[in-house]
Amino acid sequence: MGRIGCVVRATALSLAVLSAPAVAEPPRAIPGLEKINHIVVIYLENRSFDHLYGAFPGAEGIAHAGAAALQVDENGHPYERLPAFNGPAIDASRPSLKLPELPNKPFDLASFIPIDRPMNAQFEKGNNYYQAQQSINGGKMDRFVSVSGSPTMGYFDGSLLPMWRFARQFVLADHFFQAAFGGTAMNHMLLFCACVPAWPNAPVEITAQVDNDGKLAKDGIISPDGFMVNNLVAYADRAPLQSTPHIGDRMDAAKVSWTWYSGDWNKQKNRDNKRPFLLFRNLAVGTPGADAHLRDDEEFVNDLRRGTLPSVSFVKPAAFNEHPNQMSGLLRDDTHTAELVKAVQESAYWSDSVIIVTYDEGHSFWDHVAPPKVDRWGPGRRIPAIIISPFAKTGFVDHTQYDTTSILKLIETRFGLEPLGTRDAAVADLTESLNLR
Repeated sequence: MGRIGCVVRATALSLAVLSAPAVAEPPRAIPGLEKINHIVVIYLENRSFDHLYGAFPGAEGIAHAGAAALQVDENGHPYERLPAFNGPAIDASRPSLKLPELPNKPFDLASFIPIDRPMNAQFEKGNNYYQAQQSINGGKMDRFVSVSGSPTMGYFDGSLLPMWRFARQFVLADHFFQAAFGGTAMNHMLLFCACVPAWPNAPVEITAQVDNDGKLAKDGIISPDGFMVNNLVAYADRAPLQSTPHIGDRMDAAKVSWTWYSGDWNKQKNRDNKRPFLLFRNLAVGTPGADAHLRDDEEFVNDLRRGTLPSVSFVKPAAFNEHPNQMSGLLRDDTHTAELVKAVQESAYWSDSVIIVTYDEGHSFWDHVAPPKVDRWGPGRRIPAIIISPFAKTGFVDHTQYDTTSILKLIETRFGLEPLGTRDAAVADLTESLNLR
């Protein structure tokens, strides 16, 4: 609970974290990186590393978990058995995940729900900013069940997924962490601007309160010192527009073409947790920036075929994004991800491309590796990241410590862009996964 308690007392630190580094110079050029002219980021939803890749050969997986596999209750006592689970179904007309009492350790979810069926169960708690820190429990990684329930300890045999085969052929990064403790909105923002947006004087009803002893007294979307740490949901349209520089600004200034392919953009151009750009003044709906850079996710494959792919693409599927709540199920969603990768491979762009497939955050699923301590925002737990390219090392597990802002660092390094903040300035840039000789 100590890390939660620092929220109120860390206003000065938070401003330092959000500011540009003291020396805002472009990263050092890396010989050979100029061969890469297209970077494609496929940004999926809500899976932890151990949940999908915990048995991947050569990776630090579930077999290495040690004491972190044993979950404790809110008083710190180990469970004799994991509690039974019969949470509310998301779609009441369809079967949902139900679990009996189980041994206190990770378990194969396929015994209770096949990999090709939706989990259809609500237990998404441990990806809120404060609850994520409770789950991590100072790096012990042992309170996921007490915060969110026993489904958090479930995993799937990832070898049944099409993307596992790409991970075997190319690179799987097994120490890639979600940028922030929080959920979808917070991690999307850090991917886009290496920052956490501010909302000074936010409504009291959505502002968190933390007691003097460091305990969370009232949860909220906004931290006590005015930063958006949880999903805005119904308040998205009321949030103030930001003027902080983002990666699009850097690319525009350098005349590097870019597009965010946003799921269902053609149907509805509303602010939501998966559209970080709409919180920025120069990309709001109706601005020239929005018209130039924001397109529907279905246009990504069309641009591949038309020969109009930009230098940097962010692809955020609406359907088939691998979120546990998707009624299409994990296997179908992962197949769609593989189809996007194959579309790049079959295009004229493959020869000079790097594809990064990763997730925004880990939902409430357990992972055993304690995240590094970088700043008040995170990083949070490990998530899968697969690097696919003609320049990728083959059959390689990359143990380098990365987080979501490593994607920004790779873009900045390749195109000679100034870092946006202290996080992307300091993080590793993913080139350890590449063979650029």
